[in-house]
Amino acid sequence: MLHAEWKEFALTPRFPLGTSKGVIGARTVWYLIAWDDARPEVKGIGEAALFPGHSKEFPADVRTKLLELCADTSNWPQRLNDDLVPVPSVRFAVEQCLKDLGASGSKVLFPSEFTLGRQGIPINGLVWMGDKATMRGRIQAQLDAGNRCVKMKIGAINMEDELDLLAEVRRSFSAAELALRVDANGAFTHANVMPVLERLAHLQVESIEQPVAPGLYEVMTELCANAPLPIALDEDLIGLNTLEAKQDLLDHVKPQHIVIKPSLVGGWAAAQEWIQLAEQRGIGWWITSALESTIGLNAIAQWTATLGVSVPQGLGTGQVYTDNLPSPLMVEHGNLYYRPEMPWDLQRLEP
Repeated sequence: MLHAEWKEFALTPRFPLGTSKGVIGARTVWYLIAWDDARPEVKGIGEAALFPGHSKEFPADVRTKLLELCADTSNWPQRLNDDLVPVPSVRFAVEQCLKDLGASGSKVLFPSEFTLGRQGIPINGLVWMGDKATMRGRIQAQLDAGNRCVKMKIGAINMEDELDLLAEVRRSFSAAELALRVDANGAFTHANVMPVLERLAHLQVESIEQPVAPGLYEVMTELCANAPLPIALDEDLIGLNTLEAKQDLLDHVKPQHIVIKPSLVGGWAAAQEWIQLAEQRGIGWWITSALESTIGLNAIAQWTATLGVSVPQGLGTGQVYTDNLPSPLMVEHGNLYYRPEMPWDLQRLEP
């Protein structure tokens, strides 16, 4: 018989994580832990990591669903396509938990060259918002670390300062030497976005994520058709849990790219559906984390490694916390690696 419990943890960022939607000063995640009577020492672990301000679910939804799951473990696989669909972070936690239990609690969920430590996943270096001087230092740190794709959060400080920072980078590195991405998190409006897009295109910015708020489908359709640089949908994917809704979004808006966060769209199966629909329409895609701890990041990274990706993914967030769970995940020279010789330390999850 399967047994389960859940634990709630607060993670502490190394510095305030600034976005156009505000500053993240703490991060709450939930761990779902399951074991079987036959092997009680083997425990599968999954992480639910909703993202306040982005997710359609709320902490109370997560806690309620985890209580239900732990009270009745008899039909978890069936529930993945039933009542868990509207709570995507919990759905993903169940996927992870069952997969890890099937892997004897090893955390090696998708064996590959990545989990053997032989191959890395290309990632972008992420520059969080701050004042101009702070952001300049963070950009330099990403360059010094060997990243050749840098994504900068924009839309919260003075736009001229942000454009100046991008121009400084471009004066030192051509587009062939360094890819620049920006993420607006919906900071702009229909009235002010196009001049910004034109200036970003002049700086040969590779793409902009979610330039206007999610749900402004007519505005986004117009931008995707006329903007001078590629647009990637991010928050607009969240909450679309049926095949028909996903098809309607992609067919109507016609973005150049989509950004897929498994924790926010409902896990591996839901993310795979987005990928299939995008590829059928010639739409580019990449996978990103959503500030999970190393449990969730590991689950996303190992799965991503099976997809044969070549463009940088957004999986470099494991270092933002002072108290993350020690794991074999390491960022080196613009790639994420899994070092199997490095142990997991899960003592904080023990009773």
